[in-house]
Amino acid sequence: MIDDKTFRLDGRLALVTGSSAGIGRALARGLAQAGAAVVLNGRDAARLEATAAALRAEGLTVHERAFDVCDAAAVEAAIAGIEADIGPIDVLVNNAGIQRRAPFHEFAHADWQELMRTNLDSVFFVGQAVARRMVPRRRGRIINICSVMSELGRASVVPYTASKGGVKMLTKGMAVDLGPHGITVNGIGPGYFKTELNAKLVADEAFSTWLVNRTPSRRWGEVEDLAPAAVFLASDAGRFVNGHILYVDGGVTAAL
Repeated sequence: MIDDKTFRLDGRLALVTGSSAGIGRALARGLAQAGAAVVLNGRDAARLEATAAALRAEGLTVHERAFDVCDAAAVEAAIAGIEADIGPIDVLVNNAGIQRRAPFHEFAHADWQELMRTNLDSVFFVGQAVARRMVPRRRGRIINICSVMSELGRASVVPYTASKGGVKMLTKGMAVDLGPHGITVNGIGPGYFKTELNAKLVADEAFSTWLVNRTPSRRWGEVEDLAPAAVFLASDAGRFVNGHILYVDGGVTAAL
């Protein structure tokens, strides 16, 4: 039965990593608009505070916690603190991520390691710390942010593609292990979106023309396009969706 509560998140607490800007901020805003209290996360405390203030000005309920998602000990301490000070985490969105670009044969080892720590290790660290607390409660929603690069390759982003392919399969494995405990684990795979990180690509006329023609919906994604997918997966509407990657990409993964 569909009613006015099916897609609502009232009374739930959501943590969104990497949410001081861009896609993470849009996801946090959407979850809060659906009724959730949201914990914002980032490493820059001042930037995080500014984002929280802006969302509170919209009447949304948000908290902020600055911690490094790549540091397993810091993650464990932060999750324990959130649960003690604010409440049990009902929804986790693993969004933190970075991009580095270089041809495969020139890619620096240090950049590979940083990218893997941020894009893949953090999903394991935060996901595990939260899941350990969700399991005894026998409920929870975990959403990992994948990418069209979880399915497709492109020049100069081999490590990013590897990391997001890893997030896709980590999502499926988590769903298998955590499903029996009442927890669903799914992924959202964004296509190309207008964000601060993509500003140079958006401004590149040749690239934008190629991308728009490559995308069946014939446009760049707007970050607001992603929030409804997160709300769906976090809400009762998505209660039997588990181990799925939902591509929000305008059809990029459907076309040659």
